[in-house]
Amino acid sequence: MAPRQDSNSHRLDDAARAGWLYYVAGNTQEEIATKLGISRQSAQRLVSLSVSEGLIKVRLDHPIGRCMDLASRLKSRFALDLAEVVPSDPTSDSTTIGLAEAAATEIERWLKRSDPIVMAIGTGRTLKAAIEQLTPMECPHHKVVSLTGNIAPDGSAAFYNVIFNVADTVKARSFPMPLPVIASSARERELLHAQPMIRETLALAAKADITFVGIGDIGPDAPLYLDGFITDSELKALQKAGAVGEICGWSFDAEGKLIDGLTNERVASAPMPSRERSLVVAIAMGKKKLPGIRATLNRRLVNGLITDERTAEGLLA
Repeated sequence: MAPRQDSNSHRLDDAARAGWLYYVAGNTQEEIATKLGISRQSAQRLVSLSVSEGLIKVRLDHPIGRCMDLASRLKSRFALDLAEVVPSDPTSDSTTIGLAEAAATEIERWLKRSDPIVMAIGTGRTLKAAIEQLTPMECPHHKVVSLTGNIAPDGSAAFYNVIFNVADTVKARSFPMPLPVIASSARERELLHAQPMIRETLALAAKADITFVGIGDIGPDAPLYLDGFITDSELKALQKAGAVGEICGWSFDAEGKLIDGLTNERVASAPMPSRERSLVVAIAMGKKKLPGIRATLNRRLVNGLITDERTAEGLLA
């Protein structure tokens, strides 16, 4: 497991967020408490800390300040309910560094809730890295359900399906999707989805209060292709049809419209939960993912985004 940042650094980050929300965005301490998932007293202490540590001057003198400005612009541009932007490391090409930690923090905020929730989880490298950052916790009143099948083409467990990683760390009721990621035919998918146990899991996924998904690109190194879920000819067919990205195996074009036929008629994943009554958060960054992220936001396939500075700037350009 990757080492977490020290607690003092996390506290300064939280203080910077609270200071920005209070002094720049004009939120009350009660509103800050709600947005950060903390008590009003904690919000008050964080705002005070942002001043005592010199983070607040005429502007927020902390790297997180620019990130929060970008996040605010993303929320406005794409009508998002949640936007989180982490600093970019100019020397790194990683698609998980910084992002995994921010996503883990947001996932933990939901798991710490006292009221029972249903959390839906997608798949992918970035999401897996985020799950590995989670702090072990006991929350048996929550349910965590996988949106995707967990069986690879050779019959083994799909490596980047994260529902089992969640079960190892978070003591909540976990509901895997015992299906192939992509069925061999549309008829096979129909038969699999008709099974009583699968129907119940699909129904649970549809009721998710919060969903976290990754976004895969459809380039030469598309995760669906590298991980063996689609063939070279199927990848080229998707590219020819205009596919620029995929979520949980569902491929879409530059306008965010699902590709007709091809592999989409065989994807065994659950449909995306409602964005009208729940929060669906994409966790993604990087130049090659930019077309897919932009299409996702324009089509409102998600209503939340966790990304980095460079990607946010690209989306706002």
